[in-house]
Amino acid sequence: MAKATSTLDWCVIRLGEDHNWWVHETSDPVRWDEDGLSIVDPRQVNHLIDLVEPLRDYGFDQDIFEAAFIPFRIEKDLGSGKVRLKRVKDSLFESDEKLFALADTLDEENGPYADLLDHLTRCRVKMLNDLFEFESKLTVDEVEDEIREDQNASFIEGKAIHTFEELSTILDFMPAGYDTDDEAPAKEADAEDEDLPELDEAEEEKLKNDESLKWDDDEDEEKDEDDKDKEKDEDEDEDDTDEDERPAKKSKKH
Repeated sequence: MAKATSTLDWCVIRLGEDHNWWVHETSDPVRWDEDGLSIVDPRQVNHLIDLVEPLRDYGFDQDIFEAAFIPFRIEKDLGSGKVRLKRVKDSLFESDEKLFALADTLDEENGPYADLLDHLTRCRVKMLNDLFEFESKLTVDEVEDEIREDQNASFIEGKAIHTFEELSTILDFMPAGYDTDDEAPAKEADAEDEDLPELDEAEEEKLKNDESLKWDDDEDEEKDEDDKDKEKDEDEDEDDTDEDERPAKKSKKH
Protein backbone atom coordinates (compact mmCIF):
# COMPACT_ATOMS: atom_id res chain seq x y z
CA MET A 1 0.00 0.00 0.00
CA ALA A 2 2.93 2.36 0.65
CA LYS A 3 3.96 2.12 -3.02
CA ALA A 4 0.45 2.90 -4.18
CA THR A 5 0.34 6.16 -2.24
CA SER A 6 3.95 7.25 -2.75
CA THR A 7 3.15 9.40 -5.79
CA LEU A 8 0.56 11.47 -3.92
CA ASP A 9 2.83 14.36 -2.91
CA TRP A 10 0.35 17.24 -2.89
CA CYS A 11 -3.31 18.07 -3.33
CA VAL A 12 -5.51 21.12 -3.73
CA ILE A 13 -8.58 21.25 -1.54
CA ARG A 14 -11.67 23.42 -1.59
CA LEU A 15 -14.09 24.48 1.11
CA GLY A 16 -17.54 23.11 0.38
CA GLU A 17 -20.93 24.66 1.12
CA ASP A 18 -21.21 22.24 4.03
CA HIS A 19 -18.10 23.88 5.58
CA ASN A 20 -16.11 20.69 5.05
CA TRP A 21 -12.99 20.35 2.91
CA TRP A 22 -13.07 18.33 -0.32
CA VAL A 23 -10.23 17.39 -2.65
CA HIS A 24 -10.20 19.44 -5.84
CA GLU A 25 -6.98 18.21 -7.46
CA THR A 26 -4.18 15.75 -6.68
CA SER A 27 -0.66 15.02 -7.92
CA ASP A 28 -1.87 11.50 -8.75
CA PRO A 29 -5.17 11.77 -10.63
CA VAL A 30 -4.72 8.29 -12.10
CA ARG A 31 -5.10 6.45 -8.79
CA TRP A 32 -7.15 9.02 -6.91
CA ASP A 33 -10.68 9.82 -8.03
CA GLU A 34 -11.23 13.42 -6.94
CA ASP A 35 -15.01 13.28 -7.32
CA GLY A 36 -16.49 13.24 -3.81
CA LEU A 37 -13.08 12.75 -2.17
CA SER A 38 -13.11 14.35 1.28
CA ILE A 39 -10.32 15.30 3.63
CA VAL A 40 -10.38 15.81 7.41
CA ASP A 41 -9.25 19.26 8.59
CA PRO A 42 -7.06 19.89 11.70
CA ARG A 43 -10.02 20.79 13.91
CA GLN A 44 -11.78 17.59 12.95
CA VAL A 45 -8.60 15.55 13.44
CA ASN A 46 -8.34 16.80 17.02
CA HIS A 47 -11.98 15.99 17.65
CA LEU A 48 -11.54 12.43 16.36
CA ILE A 49 -8.50 11.97 18.57
CA ASP A 50 -10.63 13.00 21.56
CA LEU A 51 -13.36 10.56 20.55
CA VAL A 52 -11.03 7.55 20.28
CA GLU A 53 -9.35 8.23 23.63
CA PRO A 54 -11.99 6.34 25.70
CA LEU A 55 -11.60 3.36 23.35
CA ARG A 56 -8.03 2.72 24.48
CA ASP A 57 -9.44 0.66 27.35
CA TYR A 58 -11.29 -1.47 24.81
CA GLY A 59 -8.47 -2.42 22.47
CA PHE A 60 -8.03 0.72 20.38
CA ASP A 61 -4.80 0.55 18.34
CA GLN A 62 -3.35 3.94 17.46
CA ASP A 63 -1.19 2.44 14.71
CA ILE A 64 -4.30 1.30 12.82
CA PHE A 65 -5.63 4.86 12.97
CA GLU A 66 -2.34 6.37 11.77
CA ALA A 67 -2.02 3.85 8.91
CA ALA A 68 -5.48 4.75 7.61
CA PHE A 69 -4.56 8.37 6.81
CA ILE A 70 -2.11 10.33 4.72
CA PRO A 71 -1.14 13.52 6.60
CA PHE A 72 -0.79 16.90 4.87
CA ARG A 73 0.11 20.40 5.97
CA ILE A 74 -0.81 23.72 4.37
CA GLU A 75 1.68 24.84 1.75
CA LYS A 76 -0.13 27.77 0.15
CA ASP A 77 -3.45 29.59 0.28
CA LEU A 78 -4.65 29.81 -3.31
CA GLY A 79 -7.60 32.06 -2.51
CA SER A 80 -11.24 31.59 -3.52
CA GLY A 81 -11.65 28.94 -0.83
CA LYS A 82 -8.85 26.75 -2.14
CA VAL A 83 -5.66 25.63 -0.39
CA ARG A 84 -2.66 23.65 -1.62
CA LEU A 85 -1.45 20.96 0.77
CA LYS A 86 1.94 19.24 0.97
CA ARG A 87 2.31 15.66 2.17
CA VAL A 88 4.28 15.10 5.39
CA LYS A 89 5.33 12.10 7.47
CA ASP A 90 4.26 13.47 10.86
CA SER A 91 2.09 11.61 13.34
CA LEU A 92 -1.47 12.88 13.62
CA PHE A 93 -1.35 12.23 17.38
CA GLU A 94 2.06 13.70 18.16
CA SER A 95 2.66 16.52 15.68
CA ASP A 96 2.49 20.13 16.82
CA GLU A 97 1.49 21.22 13.31
CA LYS A 98 -2.10 21.61 12.18
CA LEU A 99 -2.45 18.63 9.89
CA PHE A 100 -5.08 17.56 7.39
CA ALA A 101 -5.78 13.84 7.05
CA LEU A 102 -6.72 12.10 3.79
CA ALA A 103 -8.21 8.64 4.26
CA ASP A 104 -6.34 5.96 2.30
CA THR A 105 -9.27 4.62 0.30
CA LEU A 106 -7.41 3.24 -2.73
CA ASP A 107 -8.61 -0.20 -1.68
CA GLU A 108 -12.08 0.45 -0.30
CA GLU A 109 -12.71 -3.17 0.71
CA ASN A 110 -9.43 -4.31 2.27
CA GLY A 111 -7.30 -1.18 2.60
CA PRO A 112 -6.10 0.50 5.82
CA TYR A 113 -9.10 2.83 6.03
CA ALA A 114 -11.50 -0.13 5.73
CA ASP A 115 -9.52 -1.81 8.53
CA LEU A 116 -9.93 1.32 10.67
CA LEU A 117 -13.71 1.42 10.22
CA ASP A 118 -13.96 -2.21 11.31
CA HIS A 119 -11.56 -1.66 14.22
CA LEU A 120 -13.41 1.39 15.55
CA THR A 121 -16.77 -0.36 15.27
CA ARG A 122 -15.54 -3.32 17.30
CA CYS A 123 -14.03 -1.08 19.97
CA ARG A 124 -17.21 0.99 20.21
CA VAL A 125 -19.36 -2.14 20.57
CA LYS A 126 -17.11 -3.44 23.35
CA MET A 127 -17.36 -0.16 25.22
CA LEU A 128 -21.14 0.10 24.93
CA ASN A 129 -21.66 -3.48 26.08
CA ASP A 130 -19.46 -2.74 29.08
CA LEU A 131 -21.15 0.52 30.05
CA PHE A 132 -24.80 -0.40 29.40
CA GLU A 133 -26.95 -3.32 30.41
CA PHE A 134 -28.72 -4.08 27.13
CA GLU A 135 -31.45 -6.71 26.98
CA SER A 136 -29.15 -8.58 24.60
CA LYS A 137 -25.51 -7.88 23.81
CA LEU A 138 -24.92 -5.38 21.02
CA THR A 139 -23.17 -6.90 17.99
CA VAL A 140 -20.86 -5.47 15.34
CA ASP A 141 -23.23 -6.65 12.60
CA GLU A 142 -26.16 -4.75 14.13
CA VAL A 143 -24.16 -1.53 14.30
CA GLU A 144 -22.81 -1.90 10.76
CA ASP A 145 -26.27 -2.65 9.37
CA GLU A 146 -27.80 0.42 11.03
CA ILE A 147 -25.00 2.71 9.86
CA ARG A 148 -25.08 1.27 6.34
CA GLU A 149 -28.81 1.89 6.14
CA ASP A 150 -28.31 5.59 6.87
CA GLN A 151 -25.45 5.78 4.38
CA ASN A 152 -27.54 4.19 1.65
CA ALA A 153 -30.21 6.82 2.24
CA SER A 154 -27.58 9.53 1.67
CA PHE A 155 -26.34 7.84 -1.50
CA ILE A 156 -29.90 7.69 -2.84
CA GLU A 157 -30.19 11.43 -2.24
CA GLY A 158 -26.93 11.94 -4.14
CA LYS A 159 -24.99 13.09 -1.07
CA ALA A 160 -21.30 12.29 -0.68
CA ILE A 161 -20.45 11.16 2.84
CA HIS A 162 -17.54 13.07 4.34
CA THR A 163 -14.83 11.05 6.10
CA PHE A 164 -15.34 12.96 9.34
CA GLU A 165 -19.06 12.25 9.29
CA GLU A 166 -18.45 8.56 8.60
CA LEU A 167 -16.04 8.20 11.52
CA SER A 168 -18.12 10.32 13.91
CA THR A 169 -21.17 8.15 13.20
CA ILE A 170 -19.26 5.13 14.49
CA LEU A 171 -17.60 6.87 17.43
CA ASP A 172 -20.87 8.48 18.60
CA PHE A 173 -23.09 5.48 17.89
CA MET A 174 -25.80 4.69 20.42
CA PRO A 175 -28.68 2.21 20.04
CA ALA A 176 -32.16 3.66 19.86
CA GLY A 177 -33.60 4.41 23.28
CA TYR A 178 -30.26 4.95 24.98
CA ASP A 179 -28.36 8.14 25.69
CA THR A 180 -24.73 8.37 26.83
CA ASP A 181 -25.31 11.37 29.12
CA ASP A 182 -28.30 9.84 30.89
CA GLU A 183 -27.34 6.19 31.22
CA ALA A 184 -23.59 5.95 31.78
CA PRO A 185 -23.39 8.17 34.89
CA ALA A 186 -26.27 6.24 36.46
CA LYS A 187 -24.28 3.03 36.27
CA GLU A 188 -21.27 4.73 37.82
CA ALA A 189 -23.45 5.92 40.69
CA ASP A 190 -24.67 2.37 41.27
CA ALA A 191 -21.08 1.18 41.39
CA GLU A 192 -20.26 3.80 44.00
CA ASP A 193 -23.25 2.76 46.12
CA GLU A 194 -21.99 -0.82 46.08
CA ASP A 195 -18.84 0.32 47.91
CA LEU A 196 -20.84 1.84 50.79
CA PRO A 197 -21.40 -0.34 53.91
CA GLU A 198 -24.94 -1.42 54.72
CA LEU A 199 -26.51 0.08 57.87
CA ASP A 200 -29.15 -1.44 60.12
CA GLU A 201 -32.20 0.60 61.18
CA ALA A 202 -30.72 1.59 64.55
CA GLU A 203 -27.58 2.99 62.97
CA GLU A 204 -29.59 4.87 60.33
CA GLU A 205 -31.75 6.48 63.02
CA LYS A 206 -28.64 7.44 64.98
CA LEU A 207 -27.12 9.13 61.92
CA LYS A 208 -30.33 11.01 61.21
CA ASN A 209 -30.22 12.58 64.67
CA ASP A 210 -26.50 13.40 64.50
CA GLU A 211 -26.35 17.22 64.35
CA SER A 212 -22.82 17.18 62.87
CA LEU A 213 -24.08 15.38 59.75
CA LYS A 214 -26.85 17.83 58.91
CA TRP A 215 -26.49 20.03 55.87
CA ASP A 216 -26.76 23.79 56.06
CA ASP A 217 -30.01 23.62 54.10
CA ASP A 218 -31.51 21.33 56.72
CA GLU A 219 -30.48 23.73 59.47
CA ASP A 220 -31.99 26.65 57.58
CA GLU A 221 -35.24 24.76 57.13
CA GLU A 222 -35.40 23.96 60.86
CA LYS A 223 -34.66 27.61 61.67
CA ASP A 224 -37.45 28.72 59.34
CA GLU A 225 -39.86 26.32 61.04
CA ASP A 226 -38.87 27.64 64.50
CA ASP A 227 -39.35 31.23 63.31
CA LYS A 228 -42.79 30.37 61.93
CA ASP A 229 -43.81 28.74 65.23
CA LYS A 230 -42.52 31.75 67.17
CA GLU A 231 -44.47 34.16 64.96
CA LYS A 232 -47.59 32.05 65.38
CA ASP A 233 -47.31 32.14 69.18
CA GLU A 234 -46.80 35.92 69.13
CA ASP A 235 -49.89 36.38 66.95
CA GLU A 236 -51.96 34.28 69.38
CA ASP A 237 -50.70 36.37 72.34
CA GLU A 238 -51.67 39.57 70.54
CA ASP A 239 -55.14 38.21 69.90
CA ASP A 240 -55.57 37.42 73.61
CA THR A 241 -54.38 40.94 74.58
CA ASP A 242 -56.87 42.53 72.21
CA GLU A 243 -59.68 40.53 73.74
CA ASP A 244 -58.71 41.67 77.30
CA GLU A 245 -58.44 45.34 76.38
CA ARG A 246 -61.70 45.43 74.43
CA PRO A 247 -64.50 47.07 76.62
CA ALA A 248 -67.31 44.85 77.75
CA LYS A 249 -70.75 45.42 76.26
CA LYS A 250 -73.25 47.15 78.56
CA SER A 251 -76.25 45.13 79.41
CA LYS A 252 -79.65 46.56 78.58
CA LYS A 253 -81.75 47.70 81.52
CA HIS A 254 -85.15 46.23 81.77
